[in-house]
Amino acid sequence: MLKMGFEALLGQANTEIQTISVDDAKRHLESGDVLFIDVRETQEVQNTGGLPGHVHAPRGFLEFIADPESPMHKTELSSGRRLVLYCASGGRSALAAKTLQDMGVNNVCHMAGGYTAWVESGGPVNTAE
Repeated sequence: MLKMGFEALLGQANTEIQTISVDDAKRHLESGDVLFIDVRETQEVQNTGGLPGHVHAPRGFLEFIADPESPMHKTELSSGRRLVLYCASGGRSALAAKTLQDMGVNNVCHMAGGYTAWVESGGPVNTAE
């Protein structure tokens, strides 16, 4: 039996991370003061596209991509800019934001509703990669 299921993990993460709305994310996109991190799987991004200017960091590789000591590190994640994580609906990005906070990244949040909510709100997207 599991010690903690996904709902409990998500609940815990959501109490410890910051969540921003799609409308807030749109304002940040316009001002250019944040870096959007797409934590979806590669196939999802290829099939549906992503937010303009996003950095792709699949959740399964996030710890390696975020760690400056890793050969997989993406320097954009160490730029000092606030990181706004998103996935398809908000679950994976919440867990990913919690992971980054646990690693010592303090300028991180996630977007409620994820890419689905972004698209439904009419937010701009880059075509599939």
